[in-house]
Amino acid sequence: MTNHYRDAQPVPVRANDSRATHDDQEANSGDMTTMPDVIKVSAKSRSTAVAGAIAGVIREHQQAEVQAIGAGAVNQAVKALAIARSYLERDEIDIVFLPYFTEVDIEGNERTAVRFKVEIRSQGRD
Repeated sequence: MTNHYRDAQPVPVRANDSRATHDDQEANSGDMTTMPDVIKVSAKSRSTAVAGAIAGVIREHQQAEVQAIGAGAVNQAVKALAIARSYLERDEIDIVFLPYFTEVDIEGNERTAVRFKVEIRSQGRD
């Protein structure tokens, strides 16, 4: 089985891509420069490398999308999100993430992925 998940590398999912879901098509219908690429995480991803990618995307775009398929990948993604919070703390940026399920097509097979919408936490919340 080919591993389509790269270690901490944002992967663009364009509207005409066979891997794109309805949500991706809506998000990518406009200018690609405003929407950051999806960060795809595998069970073998190094959580610190993924955390660095998340922190970089948050600094540049103020939002990120992290995607994982399978328990091991979700575990690595959650660890990376926790580590990214500590990386961003140095810049006085606090993040929150909202998990949701989405269907993705991988080599003709429909799979359920967990996606995390990552945003900067608004000030005034403790």
